This record gives sequence, structure tokens and C-alpha cells, in this order.
Amino acid sequence: MNESDLRTVIARWRDDMGGTYRTWFLWDERLKNFRSIKRGLQVVVEQIEAGSFGNTYRGSALETVVRSVAEQRQIFRGADHAFLWKPKLRIPDIYEAPDNQRAFGRFLDACCCCTAEQGVIDAIHALDSRKIKGLGPAAANLLYFLHPTIVPPFNTAIARGYASLTGARVRLGRWDDYLAMRTGMLRLNDDHRELLSNDLGAVAGFLFDVGTGRYPLPPESDHSDEARAAWEADLATVRESAKATRATRIERAGEHSHTKVQGWLRDLGRDLGFQVHIAANDRSRPWGSSTLADGCVDELPPAIASISGAEAIRLIDVLWLKDQEIVAAFEVEHTTSIYSGIVRLLDLAYGAPSTRLTLFLVAPDDREPDVAAQLGRPAFRHVRSLGVRYLPYGELDRHRESIARFGEGLKAILAVSRTIPDATGG
Repeated sequence: MNESDLRTVIARWRDDMGGTYRTWFLWDERLKNFRSIKRGLQVVVEQIEAGSFGNTYRGSALETVVRSVAEQRQIFRGADHAFLWKPKLRIPDIYEAPDNQRAFGRFLDACCCCTAEQGVIDAIHALDSRKIKGLGPAAANLLYFLHPTIVPPFNTAIARGYASLTGARVRLGRWDDYLAMRTGMLRLNDDHRELLSNDLGAVAGFLFDVGTGRYPLPPESDHSDEARAAWEADLATVRESAKATRATRIERAGEHSHTKVQGWLRDLGRDLGFQVHIAANDRSRPWGSSTLADGCVDELPPAIASISGAEAIRLIDVLWLKDQEIVAAFEVEHTTSIYSGIVRLLDLAYGAPSTRLTLFLVAPDDREPDVAAQLGRPAFRHVRSLGVRYLPYGELDRHRESIARFGEGLKAILAVSRTIPDATGG
């Protein structure tokens, strides 16, 4: 379809009293829901952070929000389907998988807080990297009500309309396809701005009506090679952007030095009321206006100092103690082999008389596969029975201040850490 014909179709669509432009986009009640939906998403984030979201969709704060979206006339009809818990498929996997639930909460929180396009795109790439089953671009319908000039709505009819217009093959469950479609929608919107709007609901509404057959366009065979090439280019750009975003996250994680993370754990332990012991070979490292060992205990508890593995235990990066008993041990594995840290934790676990000891491997967010692989080695086949937990730098950094203010004991640090997946699949 040439530009002149397309302009004519859009103009006719705008004047159609039964089309989406008149029945939804210009609907007086449409904009009134934006604020309430945003506030509802903030409640979802708050509940996930507090651990009170629960493990079911029915009756949750998310159901309230999605129901408000689904009531936004025909373009959002069925928007709740993507979030309904499907027990046989175990999707979307944000109700029974706490880690995925927290990742979804971080995604919503980032999008609620950011104001620029790149922040939203980065949040989408971060969520996509988790590969959460059943949680695809349908979540963009939530983001539309946060950023209507950045994120267009998404459903099968919109994707079908875009395919009719461009010849693109948009896969419904893929974020990269959605983002590539978004790029094309922005281009279409810019080319026909005087007939559409800065609010991407207008161009989405047009594509919705095309996709439902209200405004049929020429069949896909009439699409030019240029249009198909534009789709492929948009998709390639999105994929490169995802790679760049992941590389940036890894680089940011690398900025957190081993000493910095030890310092975070030292300060957090003291704020929670624990005594803290710093590894003997790190005690003199600068931290703040003094050293890491400032305000920490110099010696291990007598019951630990006398066992055969005490020398190795003294080298564990951070220990939290209560009543002369070690209650938590942290090995910070920045870039080095995780092997030595695991060995030190094992010396402590098998030698300590404590019955309330929790072991943590603290590492950059992208090192979880390394941790799982090491624990999958035959030499460490008994480690999982000790309940060693993985604490990503990102989780520690994001939550350490709130944990220090409102946390009690180990409960909060357990909430932001996780069990380590079995790399062998066993």
C-alpha cells in the first residue's frame, strides 16, 4: 500500500464512529484510568517487596489492576488472559516461583520510576533475560498505562494488523518481536502524526481495527521487499540492543569491587545487631574513612577457634555472629574461582557446633551459572543439603538500605537470596 492510500485509510478510520479511535481513544473515561492503574501497579510492587503478594492471581492486587485494563473497551478485551494462573502449564510462572515474582516486581518498579525511553527498554530486556514462562509482551499492556508515549499496547489483533501492513511475522510470545514492531509503529506514527497522536494508543487502535478485519488491507504478497527488509532490520537492532544492555549490566556488576561488597555486608550485619568478623587477610583494606575491620570482632568464637579448620574459617570474607555463635557466613566471589570459597564454607559447616548457621555465596548477578556448575561437581554433591544460598550483588545493593532500616535477623537477607539451581538438572 502506498503512502497516499494509507493516509486515506487512516483518515477514514478516524472518522468511523464505530472504530477504535472514536469509541476508545477519544473516550472521556480512558485517561481517568491511567492514574489508578499506575497506583495499582505500585501496590503490586510493594506487596512483592514485602513478601505479601501471595501465590495466586485471584484476589491479588495484580488482578485488580489487570481487570481495570481489561475494562478499557474492546482493544484490551482479554488482557487478563495472560496473567490468569494456568495450573496444568504452570504459567505465568510468577506465582509459585518467588525469584520470578521478584523479577516481575523489579520490572514494574523500574518502569514506574523511570521517565525516559531507555530506562523502559532496559527494564524489558532485563525481564526478557529471565525467560519467565508465560510472561511475554502481554505485560506491555500494563506499561502502556505508565508510558503511553513510549510503549504501545499489544495483542493478537494489533500484531495481525501490523503484519497486514508490513508483511512482518510477529511472534506473539517474543519480546524482541514486540520491540521490533514497536519501532515500526513509532515510524508509522511519525509519518502520519497529524492523523494519529503522541499517545501510541492511537496507532495501536488503528492496527487493532486492521487486524480484526474492520479495515482490510492488501494481502501479504503485495508487500514490498523494502517493507520486509525494514522489519528484519528493526528486529536485528532490537537484538543488538538486548546484547548491549546485558553487557552493560555485567559491566555495572563488575564495578562493585570485592571490598565494596564486603563493606556492604559488614555494615548491614552491624545494623541488624550482629557482631561481624572480617577475613583475616582483608582486615586492613580501606573502607570508608577507616578499614574493613573497624568495629568488628578480632577473634573467632572459642568453639570455632579450636577446631582443625579454624585457619580456613578465619579467611571467610564476612561472618555474622550472635551470642558467640556464627549464624551467617558470606563468601564474596567477585571474579575468582568459586571453588575455594565453597571449601571454606564446608570447613565451617562441618566443624561448627551451630545449628542455626546459614551459608551464602555472594557473586555478580551473571555468575549464577558458575555457582550452579561448581556445586554440580561430584566433590560437592553433599553441599546442597547444607542449604547454601546465592546472593546476587544486584539484590544486595538494591535492598541493603531497606533491610538495615526495617529488617530483623536473617529473614530479610534470606528473602533476597535464593537457593542455587541444579546445573545437572537433577
